[in-house]
Amino acid sequence: MDRPSTRPAGRPSGGAAGDFLQNRPQTRPGQRPPGVGDRPTQLPGAGQRPPGTRPPGTRPPGTRPPGARPPGARPPGHRPGHRPPGARPPGYRPPGHRPPGYRPPGYRPPHPGHLPHYGAGYWGRHPHYRWGWHNHANNWWRWATAGAVTGWFAGGIVGQPAYYDYGTNLYYEGDNVVYNDQVLCTTEEYAEQAQTIATAVPDVDPDQVEWMPLGIFALTQKEGSVEDSTLFLQLAISKEGIIAGTFQNTATNKSMEVEGTVDTESQRAAWGPVGGSWPIMETGIYNLTENEADALLHFEDGQTQQWSMVRLDEPESDVQR
Repeated sequence: MDRPSTRPAGRPSGGAAGDFLQNRPQTRPGQRPPGVGDRPTQLPGAGQRPPGTRPPGTRPPGTRPPGARPPGARPPGHRPGHRPPGARPPGYRPPGHRPPGYRPPGYRPPHPGHLPHYGAGYWGRHPHYRWGWHNHANNWWRWATAGAVTGWFAGGIVGQPAYYDYGTNLYYEGDNVVYNDQVLCTTEEYAEQAQTIATAVPDVDPDQVEWMPLGIFALTQKEGSVEDSTLFLQLAISKEGIIAGTFQNTATNKSMEVEGTVDTESQRAAWGPVGGSWPIMETGIYNLTENEADALLHFEDGQTQQWSMVRLDEPESDVQR
């Protein structure tokens, strides 16, 4: 899901947001790592093989099994930025088709020394947070089902639950964003829409807001290891459609607040740092009811990255930390 860009790929820095954005990958949503599934670059002398020789793995015409394709051939219907069938790890199930307790293939829980703190001790160290998380008697590790989310909104959600599977049913094709094989808008417009959703937080009394926890998620770069993650996101949703929480970097012991909203028509949830305009993270609100959710991270310079959010189980020793 990459597109050419002449903009500088400057790395944001400073504070917890800077910690979060360290080591930014240079891939876009749905983009395969270099060399995976691509045709090999022709080298000098290519096509000058001795008579009768063939590239490794090829078969003479008429000897290929039914349905077999030559090495390096793209599958039928392949589009730039589209994840071809088989690119997912064995055992992968798309969003909306995951049984209770589903974990991504190869999942290993985070190292105990990396786990975030969300007990009374943590909230006591951050009493200044806008939404006054320490004033709510919620178990922030608890998560919500799709049915609970549907019934929670005061104004309701439009249509049936929609799940965003980045690189499959939503992907970048050139300068356009395609969803369910329909062009939605340009990539720039899509990022601007995410920022609009994230900054549309209504003016409400923080002491009067009711929150439903969505859980604690470990953040990893696409195909990264949850076990080594030190970036964690706590999220909750209000009846007004506000989505908010806190971000922790346990490697630097820094924390920050995030907030945004849910667009009830597109069912996109987007949020960013409190007091800042970028970066903006987004996913589908119903994706956040599952144990694994892909997310997009939009930057001010026009770059977009794909990240994974993996829900964590509540640790036994999180009472006072």
